[in-house]
Amino acid sequence: MNSFKHWRLEREADGLAWAILDTANSSTNTLGAEVMNELGRILDECEKHPPKGLIFKSAKDAGFIAGANIEEFIASDTPEKARALIKRGWDTYNRLAAVPYPTLALVRGHCMGGGTELALACRYRIAVDEPGTKFTLPEVMLGIVPGWGGMLRLPQLVGPAAALDMMLTGKNIDAKRAKKMGLADECVPPRVMENAARMLVLSARPRRRLPFFQKLMNGPLKGLVARRARQQVAQRARPENYPAPYAIIDQWQNYGGNTLAVPADRPTSLDALVTHPTTRNLIRVFFLQDRLKGFGKEAKDFSPHHVHLVGAGVMGGDIAAWCALRGMTVTLQDQSIERIAPAIGRAAKFFEKKLRDKKQVRFALDRLIADPRGDGVRQADVIIEAIFENLDAKQKLFAEIEQRAKPGALLASNTSSLKLAEIAAALKEPSRLVGIHFFNPVAMMPLVEVVAGDGTAPGAAQQAAVFVRKLDKLPLPVKDAPGFLVNAVLAPYMHEAMRCVDQGIAPEVVDAAMVAFGMPMGPIELADTVGLDVAVAAGRQLVGEVDPPPRLVELVGAGHLGKKSGKGFYVWVDGKAQKTGVGAGGTALQDLAQRLIRPLLAATQRLVREGVVADAELADAGVIFGTGFAPYTGGPMNYLQSGEP
Repeated sequence: MNSFKHWRLEREADGLAWAILDTANSSTNTLGAEVMNELGRILDECEKHPPKGLIFKSAKDAGFIAGANIEEFIASDTPEKARALIKRGWDTYNRLAAVPYPTLALVRGHCMGGGTELALACRYRIAVDEPGTKFTLPEVMLGIVPGWGGMLRLPQLVGPAAALDMMLTGKNIDAKRAKKMGLADECVPPRVMENAARMLVLSARPRRRLPFFQKLMNGPLKGLVARRARQQVAQRARPENYPAPYAIIDQWQNYGGNTLAVPADRPTSLDALVTHPTTRNLIRVFFLQDRLKGFGKEAKDFSPHHVHLVGAGVMGGDIAAWCALRGMTVTLQDQSIERIAPAIGRAAKFFEKKLRDKKQVRFALDRLIADPRGDGVRQADVIIEAIFENLDAKQKLFAEIEQRAKPGALLASNTSSLKLAEIAAALKEPSRLVGIHFFNPVAMMPLVEVVAGDGTAPGAAQQAAVFVRKLDKLPLPVKDAPGFLVNAVLAPYMHEAMRCVDQGIAPEVVDAAMVAFGMPMGPIELADTVGLDVAVAAGRQLVGEVDPPPRLVELVGAGHLGKKSGKGFYVWVDGKAQKTGVGAGGTALQDLAQRLIRPLLAATQRLVREGVVADAELADAGVIFGTGFAPYTGGPMNYLQSGEP
């Protein structure tokens, strides 16, 4: 039998074979050239001696397959190199899909990109029912398309609407959802996964067949499905900024999901995508995200399991709910049960939406414990303060916490405006205090600023970063300066937007300009969402405005604080801003966007110069993941460097 560097081909006495992937010198399985060539050799071996069935599985604890080898992908920076890489996977997976014996992918843990496409090329798929099992086709997030058969096979398996939704968003599909939508044939617990795989691959069960109407959507009704998909994509992404989703739709509709068949001169071709600046910038963002993750690498002497949260307001309650969702025990403290109850109620609804399993919802709620007396402080590994922004109150609270907390507990404040060093002044060991600054809404925002004050011990900051990664968030180290990074760049941007309104430009026009630029939300709607009282305070502290924008002052004086009061710059109904039509042309919106973004760019440059963040790359990462700054630009510092206006 042939020897392999990355695979093991194991045969059982009954004729069943296992292809076990264990990519050498890597903690995860990736599909580089050597791995794919060896897969071809496995198929050669099975062609000579056909097994009764072939099961693919991973030898890694980390998951099934993380996708293509990213270094090889980056090296494929010309159309010719990209075509060769795509052709290798396309041909190999077509060959796998055509073998006469049954094949099965046993998916446990992450299954991404080319890993999902390998699973799709098999006759059967089993998803192992545990939290880490996720199917995804994330290529669109890098500005490219699923080129190894995903655009061909996924619509045939689950229907085009569900397939396009998965490919156009890069969303994760968990094990239960995969079974429900038909992506997986079975969803089984880990203890029976191998026996279930043996039984299914030898079962001769017919392939899953799509309902008749879904077949029509893959055939005569393709044009209708594609038109609807384009309309939905157009609401959130412009083709000149994000060509990949439009390419996915076009290649599925007109070229059978074969990216190699698209003429090079088409704007949706592989050639056009590879040379588009968005692709380069989105790859940059991918590596920025990896760099942030690296700050939270495991620490041998710190493994947080119990979090104590003081302050059950919207922010504190939502932090507590997120910690409980991520498997931690959480004690939530406030002045009374009555103050804690609304946070528990919000958490219950949040868990129902996220978990979609009554048993798991109950377990999550069991981990979230109302604790008005603060008894949880004594056992907590991490203690987070999220009370109102008052220095005396915070100092008093931390002095009490320090007396009750165990010596190794991490003490953290979620403050967004007060100096950490001043809060820490009340502590006997001020070096224990670190800032862990979440953003609202906690569940949606991936970034958390890890703030080191002048006296913060490096070990405390590192523990905070580890904790943030345990929550599946991205830690950004920042220095203790007003507004840190994210709020310090947002404040001048939002106030420039409000000055535009004072000059007679409609809020809808201001917001439309920035949405067209690529922001997820316009600055006026953002101000209403955050709260106009907060915007006034931020302007005074972070912009140095003695006289805030008159319309802002007028609204706050009248008690119109934005979304939370039902009225601000907009009227809010059922949580949505009521907007009128926009009456400005494209050029006018572009010019306005450049005016609005100028203060944000200037603030980012200043904060890099002052060392609030270590370098320009981290500034780009923080502003993208903390504000939603248009990812296609590669971040504000990269945008400036590119010579954009």
